[in-house]
Amino acid sequence: MIRFHLDEHVPRALAEGLRRRGLDVTTTSEAELFAADDEAQLEFARSNRRVLVTFDADFLRLNDQGVEHHGIVFCTRRRRSRGELLRTLVLVAQQLSPEEMKNHVEYV
Repeated sequence: MIRFHLDEHVPRALAEGLRRRGLDVTTTSEAELFAADDEAQLEFARSNRRVLVTFDADFLRLNDQGVEHHGIVFCTRRRRSRGELLRTLVLVAQQLSPEEMKNHVEYV
């Protein structure tokens, strides 16, 4: 099953909601990566085989440059409420495998 890492811009309440639904989640603050650059964030997620959840388009640039990762879920704030985003991430975890997410960007 997919394991998520939420970057610093994703609300902590989302991590708690995902955990209540049985998903394995880490956050930037828990990993002591607050203020770390995007490369360090993506490397943490990659080395821990986690899909990065972010609102930050800079991660799309890293993907376009060919930086290896275990998946990126790119969210646009204006498109979804927190509840919708929670349900969408649960659906991603249920429908996609870690292998399918490797070096893949899922736009939500």
